[in-house]
Amino acid sequence: MTKLFLILHILAAIVAIGPVAVAASMFPPVARKALAAPGGVEDTATLGVLNRICKVYALVAIAVPMFGFAAAGVMKVTGQTWVVVSIVLTAVAAILLAALVLPRQAELLAGKGPRGREVGVKDTKQLAMYTGIFNLLWAAVTVIMIVRPGSTLGH
Repeated sequence: MTKLFLILHILAAIVAIGPVAVAASMFPPVARKALAAPGGVEDTATLGVLNRICKVYALVAIAVPMFGFAAAGVMKVTGQTWVVVSIVLTAVAAILLAALVLPRQAELLAGKGPRGREVGVKDTKQLAMYTGIFNLLWAAVTVIMIVRPGSTLGH
């Protein structure tokens, strides 16, 4: 059962987190291009697709911690530091995506920021920063999952 949950956990991470990381990273430069040439239907359509990818795969990504908890439970490592740190970083990444990345993408798509102001290049740079932090959090979780500091499972 352990191998099954680990396989499902890893597959879910690759299939769900990968597309969000890539699509979210592609969004700011395309948004900058769209802002530079207003009325570009192609760029607007691309932004819509990238945002949809982020939203749909963010929902699919809920499977990652579910299978992770199942694997950790079967392996009896739920309380180990590396697992707890991974859970915290995963929660921070999810909050960052839900509270900052997706809303900023929606604002750029709508062309209106907070309080109705027009969006600009500054907004795309801020979104790129949040997206970069999101991706760094997932990179850190990946490293922790491989190295497992303090784990008694590996050498």
